[in-house]
Amino acid sequence: MALVEMLMPKMGESIMEGTVLKWLKNIGDTIEEDEAVLEVATDKVDTEVPAINGGILREILAQEGDVVAVGKAVAIIETQDSPAQPSPEVQASSNNVSKPVSVNGSFAEKIINEVSAPEAAPVAPVLPSPLEGRFYSPLVMNIARQEGIPMRELDLVPGTGLEGRVTKKDILTYIENRVSGTAATPTPESPSMATPYESVAASPAVQTSAAPAPAVKPAVSVSGQDEIIEMDRMRKMIAQRMVDSKRIAPHVTSFVEADVTNIVNWRNKMKDIYKQREGENLTYTPIFFEAVAKAIKDFPMINISVDGDNIIKKRNINIGMAVALPSGNLIVPVIKNADQMNLVGLSKKVNDLANRARLNKLTPDDLADGTYTISNVGPFGNIMGTPIIVQPQVGILALGAIKKKPAVIETPQGDLIGIRQFMILSHTYDHRVVDGSLGGLFVKRVAEYLEAFDPNTTI
Repeated sequence: MALVEMLMPKMGESIMEGTVLKWLKNIGDTIEEDEAVLEVATDKVDTEVPAINGGILREILAQEGDVVAVGKAVAIIETQDSPAQPSPEVQASSNNVSKPVSVNGSFAEKIINEVSAPEAAPVAPVLPSPLEGRFYSPLVMNIARQEGIPMRELDLVPGTGLEGRVTKKDILTYIENRVSGTAATPTPESPSMATPYESVAASPAVQTSAAPAPAVKPAVSVSGQDEIIEMDRMRKMIAQRMVDSKRIAPHVTSFVEADVTNIVNWRNKMKDIYKQREGENLTYTPIFFEAVAKAIKDFPMINISVDGDNIIKKRNINIGMAVALPSGNLIVPVIKNADQMNLVGLSKKVNDLANRARLNKLTPDDLADGTYTISNVGPFGNIMGTPIIVQPQVGILALGAIKKKPAVIETPQGDLIGIRQFMILSHTYDHRVVDGSLGGLFVKRVAEYLEAFDPNTTI
């Protein structure tokens, strides 16, 4: 038997930490080697972390919501064989059986102290001073109201969530100990000093009634009509990045309309053949990627990033594609070296990344090192868009819906009126380093490549 540490793995070149989302195993569970033990979120993607050693999960060192640096221990596993020795901290905690149990004490310490220590009435843990300004979820606020816990007392409850937030487990544990033991009794403040939330939490109806209040849904309403919905982790991340991008880069957008009739007719002719041969759909996206990659090679100063007063010119052309998830959130996987792929390779890569994105199976590497981004707003019925740049890139292209329009067709015999398929391209760029001439010429070149598409192309 030996105790080994399970470490937070490195999940990408730029990933330095991860947030524990969910433990898939409980203390005492048997774990097989390479079996998923917990779910971790990074600023790139959510992923499952497998165990590198099989054995029994003896201790969890990082709780759900904790942010853990790469290389730090998240759990202790007891193995059946004799692997490498555990860290000095683990070894010391295993040998020192007389040491009182602490929050981070080893599994052996806890067992010995629980057996030898006399049973005492539990006492509700409290912080040394109120932690004001902390965010409370609607669920925690509902439980506090039902149990008659005023805001000043709630501010004393220790939290194990992200940034010290109080979780449902925290408040229920506090209430259990509060009933059977003692709890902090904060000094009441005058009504003029009470906050609006405190007034709600300590309302007379709650304080004078001993019976528990009826169950309330976690999503509460302030006025009886409005619903409060807390952002999930990904939406908070998207919100922050969008605000940062608008703050960092002055956004300018240029628009060009492209005649994509040849592309539409070619795809209609080839999609069934491709489906039968490859077993997957042929979309317009790989054709758009090919045109953008060609245009980037013509205008390499679009394929750059900004670092202070320096411009970094990228050698590789790595194009990201914005993918809408079933949750309503957005993620941007990247096709590396898109200029080196043919239409078949681009089609397979596009389908693979889109499918894995919707199944939450992307890896951090799938989202890293993008140099330019494409956002397709056409499937939502939008004819154009003004997308926000993905930092630290300097450009993003929005593809509008393809619409039939009457158009003047120039022929050797003269001009004719005909029905053509048109699409609007919207190019948003960082005006710090991309001027209107470069930004406009680039998107015009993309449109020229699309209009020059050979209808006899084989795939």
